[in-house]
Amino acid sequence: MPSEPKGDWNYHPDLPLADPSIFRWPPDAGFFARWFAHNWLMLSERVMLLIVAIAAWYLLYPSLEDSKTFAVGWIAQTYVINLAIMFFSAGALHWYFYIIRGQAKILKFDGRDQVRNNRTFKFADQVRDNMFWTLASGVTAWTIFQVVTVWMMANGYAPTITFASNPIWFVAALILMPIWSAFHFYWAHRLLHVPFFYTRFHSLHHRNINIGPWSGMAMHPFEAMLYFSTICIHWIVATHPVHLIFHLIYQGPGAAMSHTGYEDLLIKDKRRLALGTFYHTLHHRFFECNYGNQEMPWDRWFGTFHDGTDEATKQTRDRKKRMYAK
Repeated sequence: MPSEPKGDWNYHPDLPLADPSIFRWPPDAGFFARWFAHNWLMLSERVMLLIVAIAAWYLLYPSLEDSKTFAVGWIAQTYVINLAIMFFSAGALHWYFYIIRGQAKILKFDGRDQVRNNRTFKFADQVRDNMFWTLASGVTAWTIFQVVTVWMMANGYAPTITFASNPIWFVAALILMPIWSAFHFYWAHRLLHVPFFYTRFHSLHHRNINIGPWSGMAMHPFEAMLYFSTICIHWIVATHPVHLIFHLIYQGPGAAMSHTGYEDLLIKDKRRLALGTFYHTLHHRFFECNYGNQEMPWDRWFGTFHDGTDEATKQTRDRKKRMYAK
């Protein structure tokens, strides 16, 4: 499956971008059934992350009983596990796509390599810079929210359920969690693009115009805390620790998967796993567009959608000029 260069891009899907949101109007039962089957009845990104979350909760992380009192031991254990999960997930993706170049540039959006010998980045190296901010800032914020939430669950300050006590909500909460994450991400991201917050915090993440797996969680500590504040939903909505860990891994390693810079993982020339989206790649290239993701159609509703066309690029650049002229 060759990837032919297309204008300024090495590869892009058919343009203008289609609307893959389940919230599009009018409702389409057939589309929803296909969306559900693709995301939850096959070995999708979500199913893989859920399997990792279940294994991590029952095999690696401290139990609720061990988490009732703040103590260095179980907190350090949680932090080390999170570091390892992030290191091996982002590291494996980077190794495959950028070190051994297992897929060459097939389905890679931006044909350029990641930046070296550029003082814009810490250590004058984009990958090392991204690794530093991901592990030092991103994983720290992840661990803070995890530790606080597990402690709240253990002490009854956050409501909890089990599969036996409420099987319908247990399953529904897993399905709804990425939708909540998309809702939170859009509005938190719009806040970060207010010039005051952008120049002080979010610009660090946006140095990554040509993204890679380590770019997803390469954030200033302020942004990382805002990004993981999506976890606060577990403080008020009854869930199980598996939901919490799935949510955290969806935010962490999930961001590495969505920032690979490739649309899909190919195995024997067949698309086996959806990874990055051109939708978010456009955001990293043009900044003031596509603040959310395709799960929720907020960008379409609020006029910030970039469909990949030249006309949309012009509109986005005009919007950026107006924003920073104020």
